[in-house]
This record gives sequence, C-alpha cells and structure tokens, in this order.
Amino acid sequence: MLRCTDLHRYLGQGEGRVHVLRGVSFAAERGQVYAIVGPSGCGKSTLLYLLGLLDQPDQGRIEINGQVMSNSDDLARTAARGAHIGFVFQFHFLMLEFTALENVMMPMRKLGRLSAEAMKARAHSLLDAVGLGAKTHRLGTQLSGGEQQRVAVARALANQPTILLADEPTGNLDVKNSALVFDLLTRLAKEQGQAVVLVTHNPEIAERCDVTRPMRDGMFV
Repeated sequence: MLRCTDLHRYLGQGEGRVHVLRGVSFAAERGQVYAIVGPSGCGKSTLLYLLGLLDQPDQGRIEINGQVMSNSDDLARTAARGAHIGFVFQFHFLMLEFTALENVMMPMRKLGRLSAEAMKARAHSLLDAVGLGAKTHRLGTQLSGGEQQRVAVARALANQPTILLADEPTGNLDVKNSALVFDLLTRLAKEQGQAVVLVTHNPEIAERCDVTRPMRDGMFV
C-alpha cells in the first residue's frame, strides 16, 4: 500500500540547515498497524508528513498503491490524499464554527463520491464509533479537547482511506478514550484492509501494534 525508499529531508538554510531524515526506507501493508517510536526531534513527524504527501523529500522515492508520488505536482498529490490517505494530526484542526457532523462530512464533500444522505449516514456511524453519537450536532467550540480529537479521528476515516497516518492520535485523550480510538483504528485495519501508521510516545500503544519501528537521529534503528 505504501512504500518509501532512501528518503532524505533537510530543513533550514545555511549554517542552520539540518539533515532531519537520513535515508529512511519503510513499507506498510494492508491490514497491519505500524508504530514509529523515538525521542522528540528524531524525524518521526517529518517522515509522516512526507508519507502523507504533505511535504516533499529532498531525495528518495514514495509509492502509494504502486504509483510513484515523490515528485508529483500539487494537484496529483491532493487527489491522492483525498482518495487514499486519512491523516490524524497532533492538533485536531477542526472547523470550530461547524458541528461535529459537518466536520466529518467535509472530506466526503470534497471527494464527491457519495450522496448527501450517504455522507450523513457515514458521518453518524463514525461519530458513534468514536463515542460521540450523542454530540453530532455540537459545534466544535462546544466540545472538549479530547472530543475534538475524536472528531478528527472520525474525519480522517471519512473517505475509507486505504492508508491511515496518525501523529500521536491519542496524545490528548484519557486512558479510556485512548483505548477506544486505538481499538477502532486496529479493528478497521483488519476488517477493511487498511494500512495504519502511527507516531506515538505511548509504549502501551506501541506494544499493541503489529510492527514497531524505532527511530533515532533521522534513521530507523
């Protein structure tokens, strides 16, 4: 589903230029959950942003479903993200003036595959799955931080992505809701054949993943 080969990424300019990723190779298969772990600043989130086609590598190759995307133009990358990738950020990035239901429906509206009724039904189902079925019509401003993050997880799943990338998806959640979200992601990976790649500092979450890849100083170790 997802493969990268010999990725390099530099950040900054001149004397402040930093070699953040130093030849990273990685592959994610359907139905598997992968944890990328390591200390802050080792390149985990940078790698995730490259895999999610939100940034471009300085060197190396990224393939999504066998299609090379490393140097694609913005239009092709945007289309590939909408069709294949769901992304859960560390911060929820909800549109706070819209309801939870409307936030989850936004990616579906963008993709345009479903009818209005089908989009609404899927959004209701996803919010039920993350424990927010009773709060579908709450505005983002009326939800707690943990609830906003769970809406963001539901939104990432809206278009049934084949690849789900998550940057500390349970970092703002309590123990109960962390388990709920992780169980949802792993269940969907198995049932729908999704590849799930998550960055986490939580050792309990990492231990429950199918594969754990430790990073240090911009490389897998």
